[in-house]
Amino acid sequence: MAQENKDFRIDVEAIVRSKAGSRYKYIPRPAISWLKRILHQDEVNRYLTGRASGKYGMEWLDECVAYLEMDLNVRGLDALPGNDGNRYYTIVSNHPLGGEDGVALGSILCHKYDSRIKYLVNDILMNLDGLAPLCVPINKTGSQSRNFPKMVDAAFQSDNNVLMFPAGLCSRKQNGVIRDLEWKKTFVTKSIEYHRDVIPVHFSGQNSERFYRIANLCKTLNLKVNLAMILLVDEMYKNVGKQFTVTFGQPIPWQTFDKSRSHSQWAEWVKNQVYALES
Repeated sequence: MAQENKDFRIDVEAIVRSKAGSRYKYIPRPAISWLKRILHQDEVNRYLTGRASGKYGMEWLDECVAYLEMDLNVRGLDALPGNDGNRYYTIVSNHPLGGEDGVALGSILCHKYDSRIKYLVNDILMNLDGLAPLCVPINKTGSQSRNFPKMVDAAFQSDNNVLMFPAGLCSRKQNGVIRDLEWKKTFVTKSIEYHRDVIPVHFSGQNSERFYRIANLCKTLNLKVNLAMILLVDEMYKNVGKQFTVTFGQPIPWQTFDKSRSHSQWAEWVKNQVYALES
């Protein structure tokens, strides 16, 4: 049965109205206009209802890679094992860009593993109908938080490879170095529990200096609103047409994660293995 195409559109004004409630009337109209521009509302909607309309899963990802004119230099993919014997993997990557890196990795891995890929993603991305079939929505707050452990387990119990960005947020610039923040230990814990080897991936690329300045300012001021995240769509369009190198390392056997380190320490160790692939 064909999937229903809802032609999801971004409506910035409606989103702000729903979030602000009675305070909406006090928000200056120029601020709404700025949000529409920085989120590229018109361009994104033209893409979603135009060339991406009616496409799902791998086909949607491939179209997105083409739309963003990504030039991908992929290394080490052919050396990776397949899913013979019903063996599935936890695939972990650094997160330098915050959007197009996830799209590109999904496209590459869907071709490698016949679309047997599941992302663990923020539940907001489930609004993208074309991406939704590949996603397990994750929301650690609100009503869905009670189901979070079960949803993660369901992904690891499935006949799919699980793609994760253990940092959660995209990379930040600290002391002049662009690198992920702390990697969460979930991928280590679940890989041990479900006997999944871990495939490390390094993705090249960076966002603008403006992005890193604002991200660091938000952290310094302890702002509740993540202004840097608002900029990610604009950063995506700034990266149109650029080349990125994607490097796959050899699988790390799950038995590697023994009791000589804590799960958090093993997560940091894998993170270091990922950045070693850059050289």
